[in-house]
Amino acid sequence: MLIATPASSGGHARRVRLRVMINIGMSTSCAYPLSTDDAFRLAKTAGFDGVEVMVTNDKVTQDPAALLALSEKYGMPIFAIHAPVLLLTTFVWGREPGIKLRRSAELAAAVGASSVVVHPPFRFQSGYAEGFTDLVRTISQDTGIEIAVENMFPWKIAGRNLKAYLPSSDPTTMDVDAMTLDFSHASLAGRNSLQLAKDMGDKLRHIHLCDGSGSIDDGKIFDEHLIPGRGNEPVAEVLQMLARNHWSGHVVAEVITRKAKTDAQRLAVLEETVAFARKHLAPDHDETLLGRLGHVSRKAVEAVRAATHPDKPTD
Repeated sequence: MLIATPASSGGHARRVRLRVMINIGMSTSCAYPLSTDDAFRLAKTAGFDGVEVMVTNDKVTQDPAALLALSEKYGMPIFAIHAPVLLLTTFVWGREPGIKLRRSAELAAAVGASSVVVHPPFRFQSGYAEGFTDLVRTISQDTGIEIAVENMFPWKIAGRNLKAYLPSSDPTTMDVDAMTLDFSHASLAGRNSLQLAKDMGDKLRHIHLCDGSGSIDDGKIFDEHLIPGRGNEPVAEVLQMLARNHWSGHVVAEVITRKAKTDAQRLAVLEETVAFARKHLAPDHDETLLGRLGHVSRKAVEAVRAATHPDKPTD
């Protein structure tokens, strides 16, 4: 989305530049255990701009024609594909993780998505782990799809931290070109998300919007994926920084709703999440636009106001 913003010039703002508004998507994993159709429906109803498709055992998530049909049905573009990395997807597209990653990128290209999210390899995935960074770059170059490696967290068994991922659970230590920041994973790893985002720098290309309330060392066991603002991570500060920097990636909600018993309860979680994102990603341009853009049409100003404040009347 593009909106007009004033560019100051010695106190007389007469030029207008176009500012890219950050799209806010919803992962289909937010609807688990409901269907992929339900995920698109909920994303639309809750007010998201598009979706990220988590590839699972559900055949729809693997089928570009089926996904494009859902995208058209609900008017929800597909921003990203999440490669099948969960234990429950062990047999999706075979056993070879490199093939899974390539097929994810091919799926992304087929449905018009710009990126693929992938976890770092597990240590036991020999071959794939050792050549992971080279494979990521090769597949990205072959398909034209950005592959954003996600930050993970240590595993602890019997009080001992395990190095479960190879080369690392932290993509900032890897030679990769794009990264995904997940706030819940950062929390479980005992990382400050704002500092992690700064460490990722220009390679930060994708956000999994959620929150967490503590680390493994604090006694936390589960990856929480809380509603943003309900945990301890500086989620708002990261989003505000991205907005100031005119960041051009995608922010995608990845919150847990499986405890919800009704659609209304799920929607409450999702609507709170998207409202949080919009609040911290969209600065208030109203007064600046109305007071300083003398030659911009009233219609254009009202369009900007409607985009940044959809619930506020335009006079």
